[in-house]
Amino acid sequence: MIASPKLAAVIMAAGIGRRMKDNRPKVLHEYAGRPMIASVVETARAVGADPVIVVVGHKAGEIKAAIAGQHVLFALQAQQRGTAHAVLQAAPLLEGFTGDVVVLSGDVPALTTSTLERLIRRHREEGAAATLLAAELPDASGYGRVLLDDNNQLLKVVEEKDATPEEKSVNLINSGIYLFKARHLLPALLKVGNENKQSEYYLPDTLYILKEQNLPVAVEIITGFREILGVNTKVELERLNEELST
Repeated sequence: MIASPKLAAVIMAAGIGRRMKDNRPKVLHEYAGRPMIASVVETARAVGADPVIVVVGHKAGEIKAAIAGQHVLFALQAQQRGTAHAVLQAAPLLEGFTGDVVVLSGDVPALTTSTLERLIRRHREEGAAATLLAAELPDASGYGRVLLDDNNQLLKVVEEKDATPEEKSVNLINSGIYLFKARHLLPALLKVGNENKQSEYYLPDTLYILKEQNLPVAVEIITGFREILGVNTKVELERLNEELST
């Protein structure tokens, strides 16, 4: 466990998950015999996160009931207006917090503690204001792309719906997992706009805001990609559970 400095976790779990095609919140579908969100909370705890804040929205009561015994705090995202908006809902619960904040997704249950520890280590060794976890996929369709310059420094993170054909040819994807210094995260969130095709507030935009302030932003690239893939359909979840048992 990496214990110092302090670490908090914000887990995004407010989405509806329409592609699962049932009425249950997506994060309550089971991975390894329990709700996906429970696995993500446990991983956050395993690397020393305290507090752990779960951002809920759709059927919030069901999610709260499912993980009531895991000693987490809850923030409500009543309207789903993007990932930056989701994390902003946790801001009041982070008031006065001076450590690092890891942002996780409740539908990425296979993330390992070793990968998360690697992200934390890179972030702290670099003295970064923010660090993004990325991975290369054979087929990156459906994922946000991470564009780097010739020195492997971050140029851009672009959602697929906003990407040009050239950007879509890049196979380096955004895992949706980030680590921020709390003192830089909260002010950056307040500056994020929604000038994009979805009119949503994207969390990766905080990275540009920090870079514009000449603050260091790092990218940690992992070679294995399956553990950071989000679950969007029951078929994807079934495949993930099959891989777990092999």
